[in-house]
Amino acid sequence: MFEKEKFVDDCKAAVGEGQRAIREVVLEAVADRAGIIKEMGEPTEAGVFPLYKADDLTIINFIWAPYMTLLPHNHNMFAVIGIYGGREDNVFWRRVGDGSGSSGSPGIEAAGADSMGPGQAATMGKDIIHSVANPLSKLTSAIHVYGGNFFEPPTPRRQWDHESLIEEPWDMDQTRTVFHEASVRYKAGVEAGV
Repeated sequence: MFEKEKFVDDCKAAVGEGQRAIREVVLEAVADRAGIIKEMGEPTEAGVFPLYKADDLTIINFIWAPYMTLLPHNHNMFAVIGIYGGREDNVFWRRVGDGSGSSGSPGIEAAGADSMGPGQAATMGKDIIHSVANPLSKLTSAIHVYGGNFFEPPTPRRQWDHESLIEEPWDMDQTRTVFHEASVRYKAGVEAGV
C-alpha cells in the first residue's frame, strides 16, 4: 500500500543510486493508484503540489487540467514521471542551429513523442527538452521525481515559446499561472456541469 512518507524515504535512499533506482520506486508507487488516492486524496484541481524538496531531490504531485498544455522546457536534471491517473502526452524536442533561436528562427524542432497512462513511467535525462499535454477531458495525475532542486536549479532552466519556439529563461511563476488558469477553467466547467 502506497504511503507518502515511505515513498519519499525510498526516493531519498535511491537518489544516490541514480535514475534507474528512482524509476523502480516510481513504478512501484504508480502501480498502486488506489493507494495513492487513499493517501493523498482524489485530485480535484490542477496544480503543482510539492511533496519533498532538497538540493539533490524534488518530488512533486502534478495534476493536469483537461486539455492543458505546458510549453517546451528543460530540467537540467534527470526526471522520472509516473502516471497514476489520466494520460500524459510528451513531445520531445531537439535544439537546431545554435539552439537559441536568436536569429528569429526556432531554436528547437520536434524529435519524438510518447503517451503514458496509469501505471507507466518515463525517464528523462538531464538534457531532455519536452512539452506536456493532457489530451483528456478529465484530470491527469502524475508523480514527478527530479534528481535535483526543481524550483531552484543550480543551472538556470530554459523554456521555449509555444508558437515561435524561441528560447527564453524558464519562469516558474508563469508555470504556476498556467496551472492556476487551467484549474479555474476546470472548476468552472465542473460547476457548469460540463
